[in-house]
Amino acid sequence: MNAVLLVGVGGLLGALSRFAVGSVVADGRRATLAVNLLGSLALGALTARLAADATLVALLGTGFCGAFTTFSSFAVETVESYESGARRAALGNAAANLVGALVAVGLGGWLATAL
Repeated sequence: MNAVLLVGVGGLLGALSRFAVGSVVADGRRATLAVNLLGSLALGALTARLAADATLVALLGTGFCGAFTTFSSFAVETVESYESGARRAALGNAAANLVGALVAVGLGGWLATAL
């Protein structure tokens, strides 16, 4: 299957999944953090397990995880908090998303190879 089509199908599924998480988690910042951590965990596991399979990497890694996670929402929410004077909340949000995503990728890779 064409790589562009795979990324598109994965992106559609990732966007729908992100919408579902946003429907369940009412707080926008928590929903963004949830999808970024879950997507990073999944991407770490996929990379560790499926790096040699370009088809699955395009569908699940680039398409699904790329659409499921959201750096732009995280950036907007962090800047809005900072500009409104909630600087501790902004720094906490930045740390939770950035450090949390790095830890989640490593954990996903470790879990995929250990299990």
